[in-house]
Amino acid sequence: MPPEVRRTVGYALRVAQEGGCAQDASRMSGDLRDVFEITADDDTGRSTFRVFYTTAVGEAVYVLDAIQKKSKTGIATPRSDLNRIRNRLKSAREHHDTQT
Repeated sequence: MPPEVRRTVGYALRVAQEGGCAQDASRMSGDLRDVFEITADDDTGRSTFRVFYTTAVGEAVYVLDAIQKKSKTGIATPRSDLNRIRNRLKSAREHHDTQT
């Protein structure tokens, strides 16, 4: 990720750690309603990056995935990415359960 994207994502994750939700983050829907998506564009405006995290597992912020949007049409997150996020959310919950 370019530096300007890392700054945007880092700020949004810091806000999440402090119990808030940054302007660049939005809650997902459906079975992923416990997941937030941060979107950030690079300085050229040609690349969009997405970072998915959850705060619904204990007191921690779990970053579940980070991707670069490649499709030039549509805004939907590909099914394969959503499945990976679901699996990582499940793993985060299992990890938390073993730590308590």
